Amino acid sequence: MTGANDISAAVEVWPSIDDAQPVEEGGPSARTGFNYQDEIAVGFLIDMLANPALVKVHLETHDDIVLVWEEIDARTAEYIQVKAGEEEKFWSVADICQRKKAKTGTSIFEKSLDRDGYLENSLFRLVTLRPVVSALKPLTFPRSSQGRQSADADIVALAVEIEGRCPGFRSPKGRDAAFWLANCLWDHRDTERAVEKDNLVRLMRLAHQEGTSILFEPAENLLLELRARAKAAGAARWLPDSSRKIITREELRTWWQERLLDISQGATRSGGKLALKMAEAGLPDEMTALAAALRRGYASEARAPRYLDESDVNNLQGRVLSEVASLRARFVAGELDIDPVQFHSLCLSRMDTLNAERGAMVEDRSAFLKGCLYDITDRCLLRFNRPVL
Repeated sequence: MTGANDISAAVEVWPSIDDAQPVEEGGPSARTGFNYQDEIAVGFLIDMLANPALVKVHLETHDDIVLVWEEIDARTAEYIQVKAGEEEKFWSVADICQRKKAKTGTSIFEKSLDRDGYLENSLFRLVTLRPVVSALKPLTFPRSSQGRQSADADIVALAVEIEGRCPGFRSPKGRDAAFWLANCLWDHRDTERAVEKDNLVRLMRLAHQEGTSILFEPAENLLLELRARAKAAGAARWLPDSSRKIITREELRTWWQERLLDISQGATRSGGKLALKMAEAGLPDEMTALAAALRRGYASEARAPRYLDESDVNNLQGRVLSEVASLRARFVAGELDIDPVQFHSLCLSRMDTLNAERGAMVEDRSAFLKGCLYDITDRCLLRFNRPVL
């Protein structure tokens, strides 16, 4: 990564973002409605799978998202603010410089620049649903490209206007608006659904590039798992275990390679993978036989439903996939201190909970839900053992 990172402040010992406790932790306590931000985070997780230079993704630590880049001669933190709840208008300089109750340090620009207070070099990014006015257009160009140089008339004008609106504001390292402009990227994205579709295509393309062609359904389930990881990391607290908020490339690549192997191998026969995974988890033979029977019943009902219409089938399948992805992510992240047998039991219990939510006038769906759980397992989308990371 490149950028104007010359240090003008006095030499000090700065802590790394990986070690320093965030000053604020508002995000983890206010996660409702953050689906757009989570989808943006999933996109960066896919970036990390593909790019060896991106080594860590922080969720809700020193900013909404922090990317840690490692290159031969530098270690850089990219601080990302995600803005989803926006007015129906283009972003302006006034918007990013607007202070809350006229208090210094509360504007979007000031909060972003204020992140420049750690050991790592600093980059900044704003991800928004809405585009920008012409004055901010240069920030949408790649960093260090034409039109982004500090001497360019548009950049000079921007620096003057920002300094005029937020006079004298400096980062903890003494950097000013010109530094922020040189290192900030304005990343205009579309709707959550559009980002989700893009993530799906990118994930399938990445798998193909690495020698495994995956179909739509397995790719969707991989996205569910990535989304669950992002949500779990965002919701976790820094203390007592800060590692839960930081996803590393090493652990993500291990997960990715394991999942691609499962998908590429598939089941050698119908139910074969299910039996193998039940055995791996240390579950008894009679439990495996019951699981196989439930899966066969589910497969029959899903193919030619007698008591459910197609929309009901799709809805129940989606609920099971979502619940399994969330439970698996918590299990992998170490939030569930249980063994594989207990994790299997928890999955079944969650199916009973879903069934209990159906309402008094709806026929019992317990067997269908559990059969779907075991079908997911047979299709290499779930295992009960904790992965070796």
